[in-house]
Amino acid sequence: MKKYLIACSLLLSSMLYADELGDILSDNKALLFDYQFESNELESDKISKSWINPIQLRYSKNYTTQFGGDAINVGTYSVTIDQPIFRSGGIYYAIKYSDALRHANESDIMLQKRKMIGDAVSILFNLGKTKLEQQKMRLLIKNDTIDIRQKRDSYESGLLDSSFLDQAILKKSQDEATLLEMELNLLELKQRFSLLSDKNPEKLKVPVLKLMSKESYTEKNLDVRIDRLRAKVSEYNEKITWAKYLPTVSLQGQYLNGDINPLFVGPGSTLQEQYYNYGFSVSMPIDVNALSDIEASKVEKLRAAVQVLDRKETVQEEYQWIHNSLGVLDKKIALAQKDEKIYQNLFRVTKNLANAGEKTSLDTAIMHNSLQIRKLDQKIYKIDKQIRLLKLYVRMENVL
Repeated sequence: MKKYLIACSLLLSSMLYADELGDILSDNKALLFDYQFESNELESDKISKSWINPIQLRYSKNYTTQFGGDAINVGTYSVTIDQPIFRSGGIYYAIKYSDALRHANESDIMLQKRKMIGDAVSILFNLGKTKLEQQKMRLLIKNDTIDIRQKRDSYESGLLDSSFLDQAILKKSQDEATLLEMELNLLELKQRFSLLSDKNPEKLKVPVLKLMSKESYTEKNLDVRIDRLRAKVSEYNEKITWAKYLPTVSLQGQYLNGDINPLFVGPGSTLQEQYYNYGFSVSMPIDVNALSDIEASKVEKLRAAVQVLDRKETVQEEYQWIHNSLGVLDKKIALAQKDEKIYQNLFRVTKNLANAGEKTSLDTAIMHNSLQIRKLDQKIYKIDKQIRLLKLYVRMENVL
C-alpha cells in the first residue's frame, strides 16, 4: 500500500454535507443541531456587543408636601448614556475574543454532528459486513453438513472413531448458533440506526473512503482546529484581563425634560425644563488581585498553546495507528486472494476427479464453498478498512 494516497472524491465530506448521506440524521436530530448553531451565533453576538453599555431611560413623578399647602408634583424624563470609548485595547480584543469563541463553539458543534453522522454511517458499514458474515457462515454450515455426512459414513463403516463425528456435529451446532447471533446483531444495528436516522438503511449507499496524507489529516482535523481557536480565545482573554486594570475613558451624556419646581421659579429665572448634562471620565481600578488575575490568564494562554501541540501529536499518532492497521488488513486481503487462487485450482481439480469418478460431488461442493468463503473474506476485510478510515474522516473539516 502506498504510504500516501490523496483523498479522492469521496465522500465523507460530501457524505457529511451533501445529498442522501448529508441528510442521514433524522429531522429531530438535525433540528437540534440547527438550534445549537443558531444559539451559538446569538450568544456570540451578545458577547461581541457586551462592551456597549445600555442606554438608561427613566421617568419619575414625585410629590411633596414639605412646603405646606397643596402637594407639589414634579415629573421628570431622562435619557442617560455612560459609555466607555477606550479601554487600553480591551474593546478591540473583546470583539476578537467573541469572534474566536464563536468559531470554536461552531467547530465543536460541527464535530458533534459529524460524529453522529459517522455513527450512522458506521452502522451502515457494519450492516453490510454482518450480511457478508452471514453468507460466509451459511457456507460454513453447508460444509459442516457435508462433513457430518462423510464422517457418519466412515463411522458406520468402522473407519472412524465416534469422537470425530461428535466434533463435526458440535461444530455445526456452534456455527448455527453463531448465525443466530448474527441475526440478533443485525436487528440491533437496525434499531441503533433508527435512533439516529429515519431513512431506510437498505436504500442508502455507503461512501468509498480513501486514505489522505498525514499532513492533510492534521491540517483539516477538527479537534486541532478547535484547540487552535481555544488558544486564540485564551490569548485574547489575557489581553482583556490586562486591559481591565488599565485606564478607561468614558463619555457621559444626559438629556432631561422635567417640570421645574414652582418654588425655584421667580423673576429673571433661567431654569430650563429641557437641558443636557455631558462630560467624560478617566478611571483605573486598583485591585490587590490584579497581578494574580493577569498571571492566571497568562498561564491559561500557555496551557492552551501546549494543548494545541499535544493535540497535533495525538492526531498524528491516531493517523499512524489507522495507517498501520490498514496495512495489516491489506495483508489479510492479499492472503485471502492467494487462498482464492489455491481453492480455485483445488475446485477445478476436484471437479475433474469427480467427473472421473475418483471424487464425489460432496468433495466438489466443499471446495466450491471454501472458494466462495475466501472471496467473502476479502469483501469483509475491505469493509473493515472503510470503518477504520471513517474514524479519520468524521474528524475532518469539509474538504470539498
